[in-house]
This record gives sequence, structure tokens and C-alpha cells, in this order.
Amino acid sequence: MDSDGRRILGVVLFDGFELLDVFGPVELFARLTELFEVHFIGPDERPVRSAQGKKVVTDHPYADAPPADISLVPGGTGTRALAGDAAFGTWLRGWAGSSEIAASVCTGAGLLAAAGLLDGYRATSNKRAFAWVMEQGPNVTWVRKARWVHDRDRWTSGGVAAGMDMSLALIAHLHGEELATRLADAVEYDWHRDSEWDPFAVKHGLVVE
Repeated sequence: MDSDGRRILGVVLFDGFELLDVFGPVELFARLTELFEVHFIGPDERPVRSAQGKKVVTDHPYADAPPADISLVPGGTGTRALAGDAAFGTWLRGWAGSSEIAASVCTGAGLLAAAGLLDGYRATSNKRAFAWVMEQGPNVTWVRKARWVHDRDRWTSGGVAAGMDMSLALIAHLHGEELATRLADAVEYDWHRDSEWDPFAVKHGLVVE
């Protein structure tokens, strides 16, 4: 935590990250300035290009990233190359592995899995890319139908917009459902509170109903 007792949320950026995976959750956490401080972590000091082509300025490079109470790894097209990057995996395992909570949105779960951070955990991910994500973590119990999964100190969500539902659930877990509800109302977001609500698992053939 910082000197004011706020949890540090460290968001990992990389070339090809998905914008909403990052800024959906950040919109929520960053509104609670008395509880959270958001840091963007990137490969170096240059702006990082998203999958949509827009660049984001970071606060710290990977090499000098301060510890984070909550580490958040987004998905995006850039996850495919990073999953096989041994140096990145070693860094992520050390940095995110020391967090109170390690979380991912979408195919960010593939990066956590490739780094060994989901071994022995239950987890989920983007249903359209589920086969690829599963390949990154053979020792993970992958949950095919879930909006998000909370297993001890690991939180993983389905694709893109599901990260906002997970983030609200995480905020409720840490600070109470009343606050999370007020926050969802403040941004006019229809919060799916049931972690097992997941029509996309059916749409993409992961389960049959």
C-alpha cells in the first residue's frame, strides 16, 4: 500500500493490449481515489501501442516497477507473442506473484498461466480464445462457463467487458457490495453479479445447454 493506505493497482501494458480490458477496470478503480492508486507498467519508458492502435503513456518500466497490491494483466492480440517470451514470463512471475491479488482480463489469463501463476488454481478467460489459453496452462483447472472466477488470491475474467464485472466483484470483496453497487450506478453500468452467468460459453461451443 502507499503512504495513504491505498492499495496499488499495477496494470501491465504491452504492445497489442486490448483497450477495454484496461480502461474498463481502471474507470472503476480510479474513481475510488481514497482506496486505490493506479500505475501503468510497460516494457520501457515509451508509450505502449494498444491493439486498437492508440498509445498509452506508462508510469514505470517493467524493470523498475514498484510492488503492486493488485496486479492486473489484460488480454489482446499481443498476448500470443508474450506467452512464449521467457524473459517476460520470468518478470511477470516475480512481480505479479508477489502481489496480494493477481488478476487478469480476457486472454491475460494466458500470460498468467504461461508464467506458472495459475498452476493449481481455477481460472477462466475469453471464450472465443479458450483453446489457446488452455494450452498455456496445462496445470490449471479451466472453467469453461464463468463470467469470472475467484480462487483464493487469483481473479480471472472472460472476454473484454467481463473485466468490469470482475472488477466490481473484487471491489465488493475488498470493500463491500454497497460501495460496488454505488460505483456501478455512478457509471451507469449494468453489473452482472452472478459469476456463473456466461452465455458466451454456449455461443462458442464450450458447453452445451
